[in-house]
Amino acid sequence: MENYANWPETYPDPSWFIHDRFGLFIHFGLFSVASRHEWLMTTEQIDPTLYADNYFKHFNPDLFDADTWAQEAKRCGVKYMVFTTKHHEGFALWDSQLTDFKITNTPFKRDLLAELLPAMRKVGIKIGLYHSLIDWKHPDFPVDGLHPQRDVPSYRESNQHRNLKKYQDYLAGQVEELLTNYGKIDYMWFDFSYSHRDWGWSQGKGARDWDSPRLEALCRRLQPDMLLNDRLDLGRGVTTPEQFQPDKPLEKDGHPVLWEACQTMNGTWGYDRDNLDWKSSEMLLKMLIDTVAKNGNFLMNVGPNSRGEIDPRSLLRTRAIGEWMRLHQDAILGAGYCADYQAPADCRYTQKGNKLYLHLFSYPYRNLHLKGIAEKVEFIRLLNDGSEIQYRGFDPDEVITSTEAIIAPEDIVITLPIEKPAVLVPVVEITLKEN
Repeated sequence: MENYANWPETYPDPSWFIHDRFGLFIHFGLFSVASRHEWLMTTEQIDPTLYADNYFKHFNPDLFDADTWAQEAKRCGVKYMVFTTKHHEGFALWDSQLTDFKITNTPFKRDLLAELLPAMRKVGIKIGLYHSLIDWKHPDFPVDGLHPQRDVPSYRESNQHRNLKKYQDYLAGQVEELLTNYGKIDYMWFDFSYSHRDWGWSQGKGARDWDSPRLEALCRRLQPDMLLNDRLDLGRGVTTPEQFQPDKPLEKDGHPVLWEACQTMNGTWGYDRDNLDWKSSEMLLKMLIDTVAKNGNFLMNVGPNSRGEIDPRSLLRTRAIGEWMRLHQDAILGAGYCADYQAPADCRYTQKGNKLYLHLFSYPYRNLHLKGIAEKVEFIRLLNDGSEIQYRGFDPDEVITSTEAIIAPEDIVITLPIEKPAVLVPVVEITLKEN
């Protein structure tokens, strides 16, 4: 296994994660009822009791069907999923024995997690659980500059009576429930630490506040093969940038970093009825390809509505990407950064063994120069239909006039169909000679 700067030797083998590359984030909770951003409790400074009155009593995803969600995930081509067991609002989407603020006490009455996880496993999708370290509903969670009632004097004063140790025990207890009662969990996705924040009257929270070493040890004991992200503030685990695409593979101290790009479809994670800032299917696909080309994983989000259905606008995109994955998954699964060759402008390379995949973000007219590859090529084809792509290289006997292309000795020129193949992003598969 390659040595990653953010992955201790004592952590389990992340090979499946590196291979699978493509995951589905699912944000679901009481915020889905409000349908105006998953952070609305704090952005609108709603009292937690009022928040519960407004949304807990009216949470009933009556159209939720675990098998439907699983089939749509499989159709999209993802290989793992990460589901919000509890967001910052504190609402548990499983039958937690540690709180009454849980899904089985809503009109829905069922344990959603108990239905969803087996359905996902049945179609071959690995299980990731998102769990917020923040809990604005819990009476012992300290009031700070992110808390919904940060500007209410009585709430600030209540900090002297709030017991952080009790909250740490509650947090650890809920994690233990999740990792004990729901079978094999492949990935634990904690969210989030903010120890760098300073409001003067309060400080942000990090590893000391969560008792992160305790949580990490609990995870390692209960699910020893489970992967962890880096948001426990311990300086290790999968790095998880949000809404940002780096310009190159991530490295630290000369070693690669295990990382995952987390991206929304329309700017918010939870269902947001009026957010029309939708990325196109093509843009999302290019983000997936760009991430894999930089040795990262891509975690693409959907936010089901409050009746438990995935929005048609989301399905339009997941299905379009799924159709592309059906034809091109070899260029994504098990593939990664190509260190030996530089892709042409408006293209990306991914590589898997002796297969080099050229993703054409901007489709060119007929000819495309590939640098430094002349001595390595065995065969070239379009991946979508398997059709051969012809190419030529440098000919020392060719007489160059005004009609011939000048080709460097180490380069080749491939000849593409004038009409772009009917796929979102065409991919040229280049089989390289074995050394």
